[in-house]
This record gives sequence, structure tokens and C-alpha cells, in this order.
Amino acid sequence: MELIVTSAEKDLLLEVLEEHHHELLREISRAKHREFKLALKKKEELLASMVTKLRAAQDSVLQAA
Repeated sequence: MELIVTSAEKDLLLEVLEEHHHELLREISRAKHREFKLALKKKEELLASMVTKLRAAQDSVLQAA
């Protein structure tokens, strides 16, 4: 799947995802139930992957300019 967004949209999306990532890490550290914590960790891994991909896309655009 390919998603085409403007630079401003990409920056906002990255900002929102990074904020949620930090909140999710705090939630994981406070989670008491093992199964819930594991589910949160899977979600965190996916979110971290998305942030990494967006940063890479941002870096490649900056290098091309």
C-alpha cells in the first residue's frame, strides 16, 4: 500500500505517533497483567516500526532536497 501525504501531514503524523509511542511505553511499564502487557508490547513494536519508516522517509526527502 502506498500513502501519499503532504510534508505537513507527514510531520503531524510522525509527531502524533511519537507522542502515542511514549504514552504506550509508560502504559507498558505500569501494566500488571501479563497478557495485557504482552498485547501492549506487540502494539508498541508495530508503532515503533511505523515511526522508524516515517523517519526514514523524512530523511530521504531531506537528503534529496
